[in-house]
Amino acid sequence: MTAGTAETTTLSSSELALIDAYWRAANYLSVGQIYLLDNPLLRRPLEPSDIKPRLLGHWGTTPGLNLVYAHMNRLIRARDVSAIFVAGPGHGGPGVVANTYLEGTYSEVYPRVGRDTEGLRRLFRQFSFPGGIPSHVAPETPGSIHEGGELGYSMLHAYGAAFDNPDLLVCCVVGDGEAETGPLAASWHSNKFLDPARDGAVLPVLHLNGYKIANPTVLARIPERELLLLLEGSGYTPYVVAGDEPAEVHQEFARALESAYDEIRAIQLRARERGAVGPVSWPMIVLRTPKGWTGPREVDGRRVEGTFRAHQVPLSEVRTNPAHLEQLRDWMLSYQPEELFDADGRLRPQVAALAPSGERRMSANPHANGGVLMRPLDLPDFRDYEVDVPAPGATSGEPTHVLGTWLRDVIRANPTNFRLFGPDETASNRLSAVFEATDRAWDAERLPGDDHLAPDGRVMEVLSEHLCQGWLEGYLLTGRHGLFNCYEAFIHIVDSMFNQHAKWLKVTRQIPWRAPIASLNYLLSSHVWRQDHNGFSHQDPGFLDLVVNKKAEIIRVYLPPDTNTLLSVADHCLRSRDYINVVVAGKNPQPNWLSMREAIAHCTRGIGVWEWASNDQGAEPDVVLACAGDVPTMETLAAVDLLRQHLPEVRVRVVNVVDLMRLQSDTEHPHGLPEREFDALFTVDRPVVFAFHGYPPLVHRLTYRRTNHANFHVRGYLEEGTTTTPFDMVMLNDLDRFHLVMDVIDRVPGLAVRSAALRQRMVDARLAARLHTREYGEDPPEIRDWTWPGVGHAEVDD
Repeated sequence: MTAGTAETTTLSSSELALIDAYWRAANYLSVGQIYLLDNPLLRRPLEPSDIKPRLLGHWGTTPGLNLVYAHMNRLIRARDVSAIFVAGPGHGGPGVVANTYLEGTYSEVYPRVGRDTEGLRRLFRQFSFPGGIPSHVAPETPGSIHEGGELGYSMLHAYGAAFDNPDLLVCCVVGDGEAETGPLAASWHSNKFLDPARDGAVLPVLHLNGYKIANPTVLARIPERELLLLLEGSGYTPYVVAGDEPAEVHQEFARALESAYDEIRAIQLRARERGAVGPVSWPMIVLRTPKGWTGPREVDGRRVEGTFRAHQVPLSEVRTNPAHLEQLRDWMLSYQPEELFDADGRLRPQVAALAPSGERRMSANPHANGGVLMRPLDLPDFRDYEVDVPAPGATSGEPTHVLGTWLRDVIRANPTNFRLFGPDETASNRLSAVFEATDRAWDAERLPGDDHLAPDGRVMEVLSEHLCQGWLEGYLLTGRHGLFNCYEAFIHIVDSMFNQHAKWLKVTRQIPWRAPIASLNYLLSSHVWRQDHNGFSHQDPGFLDLVVNKKAEIIRVYLPPDTNTLLSVADHCLRSRDYINVVVAGKNPQPNWLSMREAIAHCTRGIGVWEWASNDQGAEPDVVLACAGDVPTMETLAAVDLLRQHLPEVRVRVVNVVDLMRLQSDTEHPHGLPEREFDALFTVDRPVVFAFHGYPPLVHRLTYRRTNHANFHVRGYLEEGTTTTPFDMVMLNDLDRFHLVMDVIDRVPGLAVRSAALRQRMVDARLAARLHTREYGEDPPEIRDWTWPGVGHAEVDD
């Protein structure tokens, strides 16, 4: 067990004084943000009216963050480093905002918060205040790509930022409470996917201050030998800095930081000069300081500094308790603000000298505002990958297999700014063609027989949806592009990460200096209706329900029914900006319904009547059969076939939905259909039988204000499933063709009585199909091999 040995670099007395002054300035501004409405420099006696009525914010982790930030500034100036700062502790907002203000960036993007006494007053007043800014390192904070409001993702965002950024150093402070989360625990192994020849570097700083909100943290309480073994086993060389005496900590941290940076540069130079160098041990820093360091040691006779009581607001009764007010004054004056700020409230030049200038400031580094660096993808023409469809249903194939050939060429055309992410499912989701252009990123040991592993691979596979999501977010937020492919049921693992990214996008749309970034694109395959060997545990289409809860200007949901529509949708999604696009597409062989020309027109509309499947031309339909999703579309068309055979007089209109948000009104979603157009498609009074990919209530949620909603009858997933055949699966959930015909008979006026015998035959057909699957283990041939009338299937994939 060996920790890193820091170089013997020693800060000179002037350097030590400067870095300590800068740290004190950041601490002072942090305390001021938590407490003060006015009197920002305490130039007059502190009064209760100077204090915010609601004290919101977190002090405990802030002084440690400020220390790391100050020392990073020194390193940047000394070595001309391009760096960004990721604050993992969720409640470090006051510190990072303070540092962006000290660097001057904050006043540049928010001129009303100037670098003077009035600017300080506004800086303090706005923090965690109505109409102001959040308490986290939110999108409003310059230099941030990570809010930290939900813990566990800091390292993932940091590594995502470092991929394909060879000159970037990402300093990532990991809170010891955050380190207890599952995503963070797994993310230590992100270093096995970092190529020192091609990528930048992440410098983790594990900040051990000992406590969460009320409890001690695990990593702060295990023996140091265990901790170091854990970190070394994860592929790091830890440098330990510990103490509570500022001068000593400054000296030790400066040594550790310089040693870590030298080690990073040595690793990169070896790889870039000699090529692949095999697995390496990357440096990191363990910083152990008291929680709430430099704050009140005791309050009301109880210890605060170094305990959980320092987590939020150490002095909670400042407006009403004179003793607390006096303690706050003494605390703030302990930072000697008169040495830090001049009579006009400006940071004194000798203190400001520590900060880098221009884009070398971490708060102004363009990588933290990735849209300003983003280059559009060079996308191959998706029309060149068209599958031949001489007639609807005349050919069949695997949609995602064809998409894989397009993505292969996307990777070839964009070798430095596009990556494919997925939890070990790229091949399973039939995207294997991408391995003709690249490999899986892998910088750990490789053995004979391994498949497509290389340090410079552009397919990011690890069996953790959290890691894939976090890496992709960091990659997008720093100006690149990507696609996340996943089994549909298990995308739920990142529900909360999706939520946070959607919130980030919603806020950044209102921040003029934040440039738009590439959209977050999900491809969900191996979906609910085709889990033939995995069964019930792998059957859940409910991610769509979560997605549509978010702001309408952010989310898009696409359900392409065949190969050509999938290609059209994928091209659209990769070209889009500031959205979250969710595409659900099957990987199993299925009919192709539309030529490329027809697919483009249909996807552009997002919804439309399939005239070739309808027989209501020139008249109002008796029933509308709507469908969204590949399997629901096939079952709907098979039901239409049965209706043509047995009830040819019934006028049927088939409406297919690609863009799910077209179901909403245009007053609720930018893609929504105006009322007149919706009524023209679905009528104002005729029954609508809707075969839907997901849970039926979602369609009702999206259409409940529509004129004809009372006549909508939605079939979809009813939480019934098992390991069974494809047709048995749709029968379990009443989505099968026979049940759809029964729905038409039940809902079209006059059919129930005169078609009672046909309805009974549909019931019998369901029973016969069920018995066949139980006896032979597969669907009946007439169902398995069904084709649209007048055509026969041909297998076409390429």
